[in-house]
Formats: sequence, C-alpha cells, structure tokens
Amino acid sequence: MTATTRDFETTANASTLFVAFELGESSWKLAFTTGMGQRPRQRTIVARDRIAVTREIERAKQRFDLPPEARVKSCYEAGREGFWLHRWLVSEGIDNQVVDASSIEVSRRLRRAKTDRMDATRLLLLLVRFFGGERRVWSVVRVPSVTEEDRRHLHRELLTMKRDRTRLANRIQGLLANQGLRVDWRKPLPVQLDALRLWDGTALPKGLRERLDQEWECVLRPKLNTRFGRS
Repeated sequence: MTATTRDFETTANASTLFVAFELGESSWKLAFTTGMGQRPRQRTIVARDRIAVTREIERAKQRFDLPPEARVKSCYEAGREGFWLHRWLVSEGIDNQVVDASSIEVSRRLRRAKTDRMDATRLLLLLVRFFGGERRVWSVVRVPSVTEEDRRHLHRELLTMKRDRTRLANRIQGLLANQGLRVDWRKPLPVQLDALRLWDGTALPKGLRERLDQEWECVLRPKLNTRFGRS
C-alpha cells in the first residue's frame, strides 16, 4: 500500500465513515467501515427506505465511536436506481460516488457476468482505497443534472420508437411473405394492401388484413405521426 494511503488511514479515517450500497430490487445491503483495518459492519434494509439508511448510518457512527458530525463517504454501482439515490445522499451531506460497474478491476469483468453486482463488502474496500488515493480502482460516473437527465427522455423515446418500427416492419413483411407478397416501405402501406393479390388473384384474407391494419394503425402511425410528425 502506498504512503499516501497509509497517511490517509492514520488521519482522515479516524473521523470518516465509509458506506457501500449493494442495491437489490427488494432489499439493499449496506457495509460500513472506518478504514482498511476495520472489520466491516453489514446491515440489510428494505430497498429505497431512506429512513432506514439514515438510521443505519447513525448507528454505524455510534458503533465505530464516531461523532455525529463525522464525514460520510459512500458509493454504489450505476444501475437500475439511476441517480435519485446519489442526489438524495448529496442532499444529506454525504460524499457519494456512482461507480461504473464495468470499470471495476479488469479480472472481475473477465470472470463474471456483466449483470453480477459486486457485493457490498468488496465495494466498500474499493471505496476506502479510492479515497486513499488509488483513483484507478474504478471510474466514477458523471451524474447529470435533473434537467439534463429529463432532456434525454425524448431522445430515448425516439430511439425506442425506431426500434419498434423496425420490429413492426419485419413482422408485417413476415406475414406477407407467408403469402408470397412484399410491400415497398417508401409508399403508404394501406394503399399497397388494397392492391395486393394472392397467387390466385384474390384479395388478402379478412383476418390477415385486419391484423396488418391493426399493426400499422395502432402501433406505428399514432406514435410516430403525433409526436415526431412522420408519415
């Protein structure tokens, strides 16, 4: 361990509580320590229970003989909880880091699935090392402002709709291919469906036509035309 880390442990750690969150859907695991030589304190709470988080932080300070005003530094891996937890922790005066999970130790990425989350204790040790000067243990995610994050929704919705359009087009083409038919997506679909004929010269069967109309009218056109002005 570097001299920088040792100096940090003998000074700052004496008045700092470190907290690592392992975030699950129904429960959260919290791990606490004051430094590398301190055995972590572990607790499990109901997910998203902010009162419980505050209570456990207070209890951890008492357990480690820290004053109520002791600094708190925390971290959690970026994921399903987004950034609301970070914003709340910061509002409580906690120095929180949102960590890019894929940046944590190359060997871990090679051995474990991307969906595997690091347990709270291991994350806690990395947190202590990070504030001890080892900045390369992980990459910290830049947390956008509420306004910046909100602006992304329109763009993401557009991307989602484009993917929906591709899936819809493939589905329609597949249904028509079963009848030996195709359409030109540069032209209005309903007009083409009116003109399509099966191998024997008959129009599309009623059930197939209704399904194609429903796919087109109820899924594609309302979303793209109303919000993005597409035809």
